[in-house]
Amino acid sequence: QPPHVSAELGQTLGRLGQTLRDQVPATGSSWGGWLPPGIHPDPRPPDEADVVVVGGGVVGWSVAYWLKMLEGRFRRHGMKVLVVERDPTYSRASTVLSVGGIRQQFSLPENIQMSRFSASFLRDINEHLGVPNEPPIDIQFQPSGYLFLASPEGAAELEATVQLQRDEGAQVALLSPTQLKEKFPWINTEDVAVASYGLEDEGWFDPWTLLNAFRRKATSLGVHNCHGEVRAFVTSANDTIPLAAESARIKYVHIYMPDSLEYQPVACSVVVNAAGAWAGKLLEADGLPGKLCQPPLPIQPRKRYVFSWHCPDGPGLSCPFLVDTSGAYFRRDGIAGNYLGGMSPPEEEEPDPSDLSVDHNYFQEQLWPRLAQRVPSFESLRVRGAWAGYYDYNTFDCNGVLGPHPRLENLFLAAGFSGHGLQHSPAAGRAVAELVVRGRFESLDLRRLGWARLEDGQPLREGGVV
Repeated sequence: QPPHVSAELGQTLGRLGQTLRDQVPATGSSWGGWLPPGIHPDPRPPDEADVVVVGGGVVGWSVAYWLKMLEGRFRRHGMKVLVVERDPTYSRASTVLSVGGIRQQFSLPENIQMSRFSASFLRDINEHLGVPNEPPIDIQFQPSGYLFLASPEGAAELEATVQLQRDEGAQVALLSPTQLKEKFPWINTEDVAVASYGLEDEGWFDPWTLLNAFRRKATSLGVHNCHGEVRAFVTSANDTIPLAAESARIKYVHIYMPDSLEYQPVACSVVVNAAGAWAGKLLEADGLPGKLCQPPLPIQPRKRYVFSWHCPDGPGLSCPFLVDTSGAYFRRDGIAGNYLGGMSPPEEEEPDPSDLSVDHNYFQEQLWPRLAQRVPSFESLRVRGAWAGYYDYNTFDCNGVLGPHPRLENLFLAAGFSGHGLQHSPAAGRAVAELVVRGRFESLDLRRLGWARLEDGQPLREGGVV
């Protein structure tokens, strides 16, 4: 073949090789030699952004996605959105350490409405989050439903909650102990007065796939991201007489680089606190006037264990996501006789959240006896493994805080979901984006989930916290 063809081919292969090398991080990088697909190694923060989203979990990326979707196709340049995530491997992220459930069975109308919105979104996920020339998204949804069991003492409350769920359009059946035993013969119904069973839009899916889908789509729409931690702010209160300001605006966020004392100030118009279990701590950062941040945001990290076990004689393919009268829960994991489960401890026995170590005695002493009581075949189960993850636990009322901060004028909150953030992320992200772009809730009226209830001391109790 002619020499010029060989030269052109060599140049093309050289460019291809360089492109591939550019996409592979250096093995000595702070990411441990691994990168999620589509993420450039350690991108630097820009000098300015219209919106800074603090927290790159599923809620943060949902907010970023909806901001770009709602900004308006006729805007000439579009808003510059930056997502800041301190752990881009997501090794400690609540999103990917959850058990991936979605349900309609809540006791608060707003939570039911968010679940219905999210179920519709997930059903048509490729219409929303599909990226041209990439494979279709499969979140591996298992529509096995949630099954809540109630003791005689809790029966009336469960029945009233089911009526509320039906009023909101959810398809939920009430089962007597006899009906329960007929449908799920492996259950011991001894102390069960009534059960509620979700007939549609309930089950579980793969959290990692949803997080990646939001991130890929948002990135394809022009959302920026960086690896770092927001530890300080500069506000307009710095420009006034100390303690005189009744409100302030955030002018800069300080993003600290990984493994470094260096930080990048980023000028911004809006900040969204989607920092999950650390959302409360973020509002204690340097530069925020203490007077304007009262009362504190009552969101704390709470450690929750998830255990995995094998039981070949267990419930099998008919197994739903079962929530026992004791608070223990479990669900099927695949089709080979494996199960996942856990249980929230009482307040006085909360484990230390400073690390994600697992107390294996908790399974033996607390969880297993309850499981075996409800499902006799679980007496012969074999533990396969365990992990721990964080709830962004709202100690005030176990519900998300969505909306503007009352005194930090350009700060919006999207945190505190207390274990249901993953399933509500499509709805919560859209709600916050609507407030930022249009100044009001449009899809769902979530005003009751705002900051006002914290100041008024009026909790919105959610009875369905698992």
